[in-house]
Amino acid sequence: MDRGELGYYTYRLGGALAPRIPPRLGYWLAERFGAVLFRVSPGRAIVQENIAHVVGLAPGSERVQHIARQVFCNQAKNYYDLFRVAALTPQQVRASVREIRGLEHIDRALARGRGLVLATAHFGNFDLAGQVLALHGYRVTAPAEHLRPERLFQYVRAQRESHGLRFIPINGSLRPVFRALHANEIVGLALDRNVTDEGRLVEFLGSPARLPDGYLKLALHTGAGLILCFARRLPDNRFVITVEPEIALPRTGRHEDDIATAMPQVLSIFARYLRSYPDQWVYFQPVWVTPSGPGATAEQGAAPAGSQGAGPSEHVQENAR
Repeated sequence: MDRGELGYYTYRLGGALAPRIPPRLGYWLAERFGAVLFRVSPGRAIVQENIAHVVGLAPGSERVQHIARQVFCNQAKNYYDLFRVAALTPQQVRASVREIRGLEHIDRALARGRGLVLATAHFGNFDLAGQVLALHGYRVTAPAEHLRPERLFQYVRAQRESHGLRFIPINGSLRPVFRALHANEIVGLALDRNVTDEGRLVEFLGSPARLPDGYLKLALHTGAGLILCFARRLPDNRFVITVEPEIALPRTGRHEDDIATAMPQVLSIFARYLRSYPDQWVYFQPVWVTPSGPGATAEQGAAPAGSQGAGPSEHVQENAR
């Protein structure tokens, strides 16, 4: 049995068991499973390096290790949520959110009739925000990484689409994305995941990083609005969903210049969330192109972004996952 097939059967087992486990026990088990994964996963070093850039400490420091451990625990909880979401009623999904802040920003952007690009990150539970917005009557389409084998992708897709969210494979036709914006709907894209291994070199939190810019390209090309949204997990495993005010994009027609101007503004908002809640960033791939720690210097030509450390606005996957 190859790795993809093993993954498929693992997901099916999780989908069969998770709905039968009460949430209190399920989250307790996920917390402990995440702690075990933190100790044995080869991805631990990557997470610690990413967190080290966020908090400005060495990857091996006690604080970085504590935060990285919680990242693994939060990701295990996200999988528990994913495996049981299709079995939840709409009322139960809504009850998992304590508060939604800033829906008026979405309504204001959609009132112009040009659609909306909703950029988020692998922060908290990135699936949940889309599920909840769909239950509030918004039509949301999200390009997603095309998992293999195909039946694994279709199974995960069915779980994620169980409450009205729509997923399309990132390596397929993007016509559904343009159709969705033309119909004045929402398209969700990730601002931290380079699915296609492309991206823009920027200075992020003091060091050069390669991050996607597809959400900006799409908004500028189509005239759609651009808004950032984050779903933060609370200690009781409910969530606060924060919708930031719309980004005022420059629209000179010189797209490369406009992206270079807008991207630091976008990433500065993301940086505020990371610095305030670093344990919420459930991301397991390298972001920065230089090591963290004293003496690390930015490459020439990287545009500064996200260097401010203020707390997130009170207005509150992948180019997909």
